[in-house]
Amino acid sequence: MKPTSSEPFWQYTPAYWLEKLNTPPGGLDPQTAAKILKQKGIKKKHSSVGKRDLILFLSQFKSPLMLILIGAVVLSAFLGDTSDVFIILFIVVSTGLLSFFQERTAGRIVEKLQSMISLKSTVLRNGNSLEVASDTVVAGDIILLSAGNIIPADCLLIEANELHVNESSLTGESYPVRKEVGVLEKQTELAKRRNCLWEGTNVVSGNAKAIVIQTGENTVFGSIAQSASATVETSFEKGIKDFGFFLMRITLVLSFFILVINLINHKKVIESALFALALAVGMAPELLPAITTIAMSFGAKRMLAKKVIVKKLSSIQNLGEVNLLCTDKTGTITEGVIQVTGLVNSEGTEDPYVKQLAYWNAFFETGYSNPIDEALKQLQPEHKTTAEKLSEVPYDFIRKRLSIAVKTDTECLLISKGAFKEVLSICNSVRLADGTTVAMEKQQKGLEDQFQGFGEKGLRVIAIGYKKITPDAIAKKEECDMVFAGFILLQDPIKQGIVETIEELKKLQIKLKIITGDNRNVAKSIAVAIGIENPVVMTGEELLKTSPEAIKQLVKKVHIFAEVEPQQKERIILALRKSYTVAYMGDGINDVSAINAADVGISVENAADVTREAADFVLMEKNLMVLVDGIMEGRKTFANTIKYIFINTGSTFGNMFSVAMASLLLPFLPMLPKQILLTNFITDFPFLMVASDNVDEEQLNKPGKWNLKFIRNYMIIFGIHSSVFDMITFITLYFVLKVKESAFQTGWFIESILTELFILFIIRTHKNFFKSKPGKYLFILSVAGFVMTLGLPYTPLAAEVGLTPLPLINLSAILLIVAAYILTADWLKVWFFNKYRE
Repeated sequence: MKPTSSEPFWQYTPAYWLEKLNTPPGGLDPQTAAKILKQKGIKKKHSSVGKRDLILFLSQFKSPLMLILIGAVVLSAFLGDTSDVFIILFIVVSTGLLSFFQERTAGRIVEKLQSMISLKSTVLRNGNSLEVASDTVVAGDIILLSAGNIIPADCLLIEANELHVNESSLTGESYPVRKEVGVLEKQTELAKRRNCLWEGTNVVSGNAKAIVIQTGENTVFGSIAQSASATVETSFEKGIKDFGFFLMRITLVLSFFILVINLINHKKVIESALFALALAVGMAPELLPAITTIAMSFGAKRMLAKKVIVKKLSSIQNLGEVNLLCTDKTGTITEGVIQVTGLVNSEGTEDPYVKQLAYWNAFFETGYSNPIDEALKQLQPEHKTTAEKLSEVPYDFIRKRLSIAVKTDTECLLISKGAFKEVLSICNSVRLADGTTVAMEKQQKGLEDQFQGFGEKGLRVIAIGYKKITPDAIAKKEECDMVFAGFILLQDPIKQGIVETIEELKKLQIKLKIITGDNRNVAKSIAVAIGIENPVVMTGEELLKTSPEAIKQLVKKVHIFAEVEPQQKERIILALRKSYTVAYMGDGINDVSAINAADVGISVENAADVTREAADFVLMEKNLMVLVDGIMEGRKTFANTIKYIFINTGSTFGNMFSVAMASLLLPFLPMLPKQILLTNFITDFPFLMVASDNVDEEQLNKPGKWNLKFIRNYMIIFGIHSSVFDMITFITLYFVLKVKESAFQTGWFIESILTELFILFIIRTHKNFFKSKPGKYLFILSVAGFVMTLGLPYTPLAAEVGLTPLPLINLSAILLIVAAYILTADWLKVWFFNKYRE
């Protein structure tokens, strides 16, 4: 029998639900789970492929500009102008199809990326633990949880051991909540249901076994799913959107103004209306959303080839802006492979008893898998004393230690292993080399000196202590009056090639700061080893004593933050963001707040679930060189998106503005509405290829930055430049060559398209255009557009779009003007970027 979505399951015992959901103690068998899953049906967020494609295709026509064009088609059909109907309809449908195919490809790239990082859960099936996709967990499943796991469904606890869960996503309470088995009143409020686990929350420490009660839309999280789909707008997205609306407002105001003036001048109403509509389409950046999406999706595809999985597509632009990388040292600066270099007693000599205690503590630990315990499990104690596990007090980031209770043939022991200061604080005596114990007071100074000495040698040090207990006295409160047994000495070698990688970061103008929980001596020795001269180290304790105002300045000078608490990482990142665009790279549960605080959050494939879920990017290798490649791709995507904005705000906008102004001075329209639309259509193909264009190395060697003032300056300077040459064309055609309406419109049509095509090659590089190689498809489609533009007036279709063959002198004059435009635009471009580069 299934539970209803509103049933208060916390008021019943686990036994009640095991019986009600027909779950054996060893969990469901795979066949039963599959049957339940089939009956429930996995409700995908996406519908069938065909339906999705249809919705995407129709969405290409929902923009105000496309709706205006469709209105023009209807108006032309109503008036019986069949040639205009077919021409405008062809342009509308072709543009829509082009954007549709590009965006569909982009969407499939994103889907592939998302499938690579789907979450997993551990369930009991027929008594065996089995890892399954989290969205295939069903009601009645028994799930096993440990630190770092994201909870996949609403559950009732069967067993819990020092379990603390972060429920801030549901309750807003940032401090972890302790969970325990029990039965609660029906009216108990959500935040106080200590026997329940909720979908979307995550385990901070401890471990548990629970039975799944509700899944999917029936969970508490599912009922408020709209909050999960809310996305935070990046600075680049906001800039793009605001800029698009800014251009749209100018476009609509100008188009309306031109319409009114043409009507006052007694030009045909319908022709004037269509001309104003065509101007709106010609001036507005209608391809901007498509260009941005396509550039980011192709960037994501290239980044995947460089072993970087993009989780949040919009964050690619932010990655291109990064100029500071913060990271832990383990696995990035160092190899991430822990080597046990010594197990010594309080007198600094190797001790088999310390080795035995360390082995038992690591071997029986089940709370949170970590490389230190994995290394200790490989030890082979000299005296193979048998022991069985009694209980465990899991590691957490407050106590900073892990305790295991074991029973041997002769005694019961509680063994605690963890940070030196935290273990020292619970010990009142010290074990000597001969096995005797003495009071802590006599030895404490010597132990502290040893600890510092090990750190200065670059060794990571954790301490281990023990006490004799009775089998029934196993709890966190027993961590007191212990005997200090000795030190576990660890080493994580510097990663090969890291010095060269750091040099690559410097070349990209990216600074590196290390944030670690290790003591300052270890951190300092690492800094020296990787080539940082006179490293400035700041500890967590110093951070606590520093005012928020002072921190903003101090953090800029610091190379390494050592002995840092998890909650302090977020404070450091927020302070650094005042001066930098910050990327933070981490893989532990204690990195989540810092990942969320950074401009760009980065994790690795084998990170804790909750850390991977919080990140914008997931590295398939924990390697800074992989990240360097990713940043290069982010900058390439950023650069290509900015290119389209420059093209649209320079030549295109300038051309359309000139056409609008010329319409006020001429007794006829300088270009017919369908010619304006055809201009837009021919240039759209190469413009879309900007998304996959090559980018000069000089542009990749520094962070990109969204700068509206810079774009505005460009728009003014190049808009004026474009309009000057349009006016030269106007004077040449109308006053010098004294051409009639059709020949004038043909000449202006050719000049407009050629200048738009050539400005693409000019503005795509900050160097002289002939010194930079364009992308293959951009070049091919531009050449095709060039040939089509020059050839169209001489084809049978010319009359349908109002074009006429030009005499050689007219065509030569137009080409001469275009050549002058190319040379001056290229000179102006080099001057502009040199002057306004900073």
